[in-house]
Amino acid sequence: MMCPYCRFDESKVVDSRTTQDSVRRRRECLKCNRRFTTYERIDEATVKVVKKDKSRVPFERDKIRVGLEKACYKRPVSEEQIELIIANVEAKIYENYEREVPSQYIGECVFAALKGIDQVSFVRFASVYREFKDVSDFVEELSVMLQERQRTPSATE
Repeated sequence: MMCPYCRFDESKVVDSRTTQDSVRRRRECLKCNRRFTTYERIDEATVKVVKKDKSRVPFERDKIRVGLEKACYKRPVSEEQIELIIANVEAKIYENYEREVPSQYIGECVFAALKGIDQVSFVRFASVYREFKDVSDFVEELSVMLQERQRTPSATE
């Protein structure tokens, strides 16, 4: 591992910790003795996303992040919650698909996760994902949410 400070290519590992989808390593450069952190992830075979128009593009977790950050803008959704959604969606993709995954599957995974975290963010995401054309599309989605809420007794009852 190359030191980001002096560019020397040898370092020693001072500490290792396993996170949900990676290994975090604290390293010390053997030349300048400065410390830095690296994250290691398993290099999975590249999964292609099959889009609605049948084109195929490489899977990029950052595209999910951008969509979630837009949907959760100025909402009480933490960066950790967004990262957890992304990690869970990525794990589901690699569990269920080897080479190609439909973009609809990714959208539905994000959709389901966001629905349980923040309903406003959920509706924002739905408006883009489901390509709402007018207000009636919003009303339709909200009426489904309200019906589900009425069927599910709250914790206060």
